[in-house]
Amino acid sequence: MVPEVTDDPGLGGTRTTDGGWWRSAAVYQVYVRAFADGSGDGIGDLAGVRSRLTYLRDLGVDALWFNPWYPSPWADGGYDIIDYRAVDPAFGTLADAEQLIAEARSLGLRTIVDVVPNHVSDQHPWFRAALAAGPGAPERDWFWFRPGRGARGDDPPNGWVSHFGGPAWTRAKNPDGTPGEWYLHLFAPEQPDLNWDHPDVRREHEDVLRFWFDRGVAGVRIDSAALLVKHPDLPEVDDDHGPGEHAYVDRSELHDIYARWRAVADAYDEPRVLVGEVWVPDPERMALYLRPHELHTAFNLDFLQAPWDAHRLRTSIDGTLAAHAAVGAPATWVLSNHDVTRPVTRYGRADTSFAFETKRAGTPTDLALGQRRARAAALLAMALPGSVYVYQGEELGLPEVEDIESSRRQDPMHHRSGGIDPGRDGARVPLPWSGDRPPYGFSPPGTEIDPEATLPQPDGWAALTAEAQLADPGSMLRLYRAALRLRHGEPDLGDGALRWLDPADAGVLAFARGERFACVVNLSDAPAALPPHERLLLTSAALDADGRLGPDTAAWLRLPSPPNEIREHEWSGQ
Repeated sequence: MVPEVTDDPGLGGTRTTDGGWWRSAAVYQVYVRAFADGSGDGIGDLAGVRSRLTYLRDLGVDALWFNPWYPSPWADGGYDIIDYRAVDPAFGTLADAEQLIAEARSLGLRTIVDVVPNHVSDQHPWFRAALAAGPGAPERDWFWFRPGRGARGDDPPNGWVSHFGGPAWTRAKNPDGTPGEWYLHLFAPEQPDLNWDHPDVRREHEDVLRFWFDRGVAGVRIDSAALLVKHPDLPEVDDDHGPGEHAYVDRSELHDIYARWRAVADAYDEPRVLVGEVWVPDPERMALYLRPHELHTAFNLDFLQAPWDAHRLRTSIDGTLAAHAAVGAPATWVLSNHDVTRPVTRYGRADTSFAFETKRAGTPTDLALGQRRARAAALLAMALPGSVYVYQGEELGLPEVEDIESSRRQDPMHHRSGGIDPGRDGARVPLPWSGDRPPYGFSPPGTEIDPEATLPQPDGWAALTAEAQLADPGSMLRLYRAALRLRHGEPDLGDGALRWLDPADAGVLAFARGERFACVVNLSDAPAALPPHERLLLTSAALDADGRLGPDTAAWLRLPSPPNEIREHEWSGQ
């Protein structure tokens, strides 16, 4: 039994929403296509999101981050964009987006939209103009067109590899149909990379920021934020490169771009927020993006990838907090997103870390163990200093859907690997809202589901629907609602300091926030003693008969009031 949130005087309040709201925010990620279908065509849309805004408000989040909702041929989950100033007709209209932004704000929910500055769709007007213009035309300078190597130009300009597998170059045809130059795409061939050395590219994206800021969005999430700038000579990748000198990752020139973006964001009466997806393994290098004149915050991807191990998690937490403190930025804590294996599945495996190159279907998984650990991980993430992100379905404890037929998978990672890599579709299956069979309330009754457009839901998700979980006090959804309510009511949670406690048992993480709040997480395989405390606020699973914290369980505690505060050595018996 998970303790319910009660009427403690410190609970149930709302944190002050000042200019620094993002430093402590709980942000919910909406993958529109798989969230809720309002129009009845089997595809999630903005009308579906609007119909569930009260669910999101009651969940207790502060803001919504939307994956791209722009027109797209959908070669890569909507990250191949045709028009940054419009909404894909499958999702609705620009007016629908404006209404959604306004209605969400009226409920206390800010909106963050995705921008994808590294590349566009091969159907984007700029790229089509570049193809039509031919070699040497100024339109081609918006992209990375180069002649091939070899006597006839049959080999790519260099050996760069796409993140989706295979070469990062595709050969275009000349206007007369003959083989022509090659163009760069760090992702799919349908996603040609933009040339950020070109002033038109920089102006265009600054104008796109203003377009959405003017419509009331509170900020933008920047996709692949460390990849925009390439070495102008496009050299082969040198593993011995110096800091900021990689051929196309984390180049020092990026910081000028984001300083200009920050100036755009700060020009508004309510400054807009810049959130970076910065896949940079060095915490100090990542912190450079978070200096006061650049991005406000960035995803903590080291924490997301860390295995379920006390030492590894503490190392990640310490490194993150130290690097962020050096630049005065808040940390962010992320357990999942639309690109990674869902926590319930990942934490149930022998290898609980995450890396794209090790993602394989058919890996043995203990889902009961995974759910127990995912519940504990949620309390850990929500108690750490800074902001926290929740990916849709995480609050329902959804597992990764691994048995999708190859013919129904949509992710280019799967197809470009020859079917070896299952891709990311397993985390993008439509949400279950109610009922005992697909589509579980995702679409209106009687909707004809198009198998070509929609990923299949499993038959066994009846107990995982939001409706079923709201009726179950011990469900994952009720745990998330309780934790997010507590997080809002505790003045020491969100942004601030952390003080490690010295636990009595190995394999336990324990820390205090302020003088009276503590989080204890038992990652060992044996029960662990709790420190002296006045009250148990919330646990991810029930304590044992002796009042100890079971394996893979977390607890939030109210510590004794000063001056009778229990010191760390009194807990550990030193």
